[in-house]
Amino acid sequence: MGKVGVLLGGTSAERAVSLKSGAAVLAALRRRGVDAHPFDPAGQSLEALQRAGFERIFVILHGRGGEDGTMQGALELMRIPYTGSGVMASALGMDKWRTKLVWRGAGLPIPDFVLLDADSDFEAVERQLGLPLFVKPANEGSSVGISKVKAPGGLRAAYAEAARHDRLVLAEQYMGGGEYTVAVLGEGADLRALPPIRIIPATEFYDYEAKYHRDDTRYLCPCGLPPEQEARMRALAVRAFEVLGCRGWGRVDVLLDAHGEPRLLEINTAPGMTDHSLVPMAARAAGMDFDALCLRILEQARCETPGRGGTPDVG
Repeated sequence: MGKVGVLLGGTSAERAVSLKSGAAVLAALRRRGVDAHPFDPAGQSLEALQRAGFERIFVILHGRGGEDGTMQGALELMRIPYTGSGVMASALGMDKWRTKLVWRGAGLPIPDFVLLDADSDFEAVERQLGLPLFVKPANEGSSVGISKVKAPGGLRAAYAEAARHDRLVLAEQYMGGGEYTVAVLGEGADLRALPPIRIIPATEFYDYEAKYHRDDTRYLCPCGLPPEQEARMRALAVRAFEVLGCRGWGRVDVLLDAHGEPRLLEINTAPGMTDHSLVPMAARAAGMDFDALCLRILEQARCETPGRGGTPDVG
């Protein structure tokens, strides 16, 4: 593998999670004999990254500045092979609104949604989507800035909270059939979905506390769905991954509606790798331990454009 840099930390609202993910990945790679070194772009420059002599980069930055295509673009210019999706897919995946537009344009099922601004008719949106509904910033992860609106008249305050984190804010239809997530690994002929996980939070919804700090969130893997329904969900996750042009690895979040039909919620192109994270859990269910998972992701590191690190994507 040569000298490997593990990009962790960063400056986004998900910095603390990225530091934990990065520490876990770094330890796993070193256990496998990889010459891996941490690199936190919050305190070190891109010039220092280029001078470090890394031959591969494991990108485990979450959120803006690391998962949104900006770091991927810098690595492309430096010609350093890196893990995960490329510039366009990373940028699309970080933006929940544009992700939904692409999925909807490809005919994939998603919950109904409305893009909000300060002049929106909030009462009309509540009537259109029904209550409860969710409000979220379009460009944040880890449930930062998300609210569940249950009572009439509550949408305006929820919008104001989400708008503190991003200028693009979504109101999204509530799906009552359960929340699932599907890890996707590989690309091309090797692309596959790992076993789905059902998420049952003890809190009102799967918020930041439930994801990273609470021990009473339940994760079911096997997820409990009939085999045919699980197979459809896995196929849908793979298709959602491909439509956005993703590669390497990622995680697609899926909701079931009241009739048990899957609806795509969002995608994570650099998912968490902490002790509470779901991709390692799905990998274990598929017979792959954490160290092997990290090594498999690192093996797929490359650049999108021709030259060092591999050939470009062609579809």
